[in-house]
Amino acid sequence: MPSLLHLDSSASPADQSVSRRLTARFAHDWQARHPGADHRYRDLAADPVPLIGAGFASLGVHVERQAAPVPLSAISSFATTAAEQHEWSLTLPLVTELHAADTLLLGVPMYNFTVPAALKAWIDRITFPGAHTGRLTATRVIVVTARGGGYGPGTPREPFDFQTPYLRAWFTEHLGIPDANLRFIHAELTRAADIPALTPYRDLATTSLTTARTELTALAAS
Repeated sequence: MPSLLHLDSSASPADQSVSRRLTARFAHDWQARHPGADHRYRDLAADPVPLIGAGFASLGVHVERQAAPVPLSAISSFATTAAEQHEWSLTLPLVTELHAADTLLLGVPMYNFTVPAALKAWIDRITFPGAHTGRLTATRVIVVTARGGGYGPGTPREPFDFQTPYLRAWFTEHLGIPDANLRFIHAELTRAADIPALTPYRDLATTSLTTARTELTALAAS
């Protein structure tokens, strides 16, 4: 049975968030195609993942020093302090949840040229040494971004997009997601309707949003 892990990270509520509305659209279409399938949802802004602490770092060092890969079920045995045990108790459920998903859907607004802190906290916690080795090669990842301005190819602000390159590197190089399984859907110029300086770009914003909706509908059906 297919399974979808759906994460939103926007600080804005759904009626004000483009990324939330777009991921909700995909999830709705996906569920219609897969009735009864597992859909897990996390609102990383409303229910933040705790920042990693010293116990997380030290437990990671214990595991990295082993000559052979350590199975997830054995990692707790390397914890030498209550802090390390606590950090692993916060981490394992998130790692397990990710491994159980066939499709990972991320709603990612651009904040200060990169990803929201709420998403970065989740990324840091699930990026435990060796936790995903060989496990995610069949996982499909759909990243839905919303940018207030324009950061697409050829735009003056393209060099300031630290959102897409960061996520692409993390997913492909660190988690082992094949590039063919990673899709970015961008909604650009989302603030054109309310920021006077962006008024000339309203038509481009509408086109970008329409294209994003169309692409997500197609992905949900595939």
